[in-house]
Amino acid sequence: MLDADIYERMLGTAATVAEPLRAAIAAIGPIEIAPPAHASLAERLFVEVVNQQLSTKAALSIWTRIEAAAAAQDGTPRDLFIPGAEVLLRSCGVSANKVRALHAIREAEEAGLLGPELATYPHAERSAVLCRIRGVGPWTADMAGIFHFLDPDIWPVGDVAAVGVLRRLAGIEDTVAVAAQFAPYRSILARYMWRSRDAAPVAA
Repeated sequence: MLDADIYERMLGTAATVAEPLRAAIAAIGPIEIAPPAHASLAERLFVEVVNQQLSTKAALSIWTRIEAAAAAQDGTPRDLFIPGAEVLLRSCGVSANKVRALHAIREAEEAGLLGPELATYPHAERSAVLCRIRGVGPWTADMAGIFHFLDPDIWPVGDVAAVGVLRRLAGIEDTVAVAAQFAPYRSILARYMWRSRDAAPVAA
């Protein structure tokens, strides 16, 4: 569960920005920061590449098909991210560009570029390493930083959902400036923005 002092700091900072932002965080309450869901950085990157520019529902549907296709061959998804499996991946709904990116991530892992030492890098330096991999851009690097490395201070400027919710709640266009007020807990702010989006009622 989020540390009580950090939660109070989030509320206090939000109150200086806009009441709707403070109210949204208060309505959610202290959040749980789950441990990394994937055993390796490569596995996280595989999922994030599939997720790029897709809704959560669409991305999950494609990933489920990938898992089923791999299981049918008594393997795991990474076993399909090799030359020769392109047609199968395309049949699962993966675009040609994403197929190439999945190959590149696996190759980077095999070349030793995704080792545990990346956990010791500052986010900007780690992102520079990751963004040299084909198909991995700043958004993907930010997601890896927030969810795999649990870096507490990343504002994902390329994430449409987090940026859009913060703009609505803060009533301010420049979310980078708003998020800066929450340093060193900008990742926590992003998590609250995603929670707020998920909690919002669907319009009839």
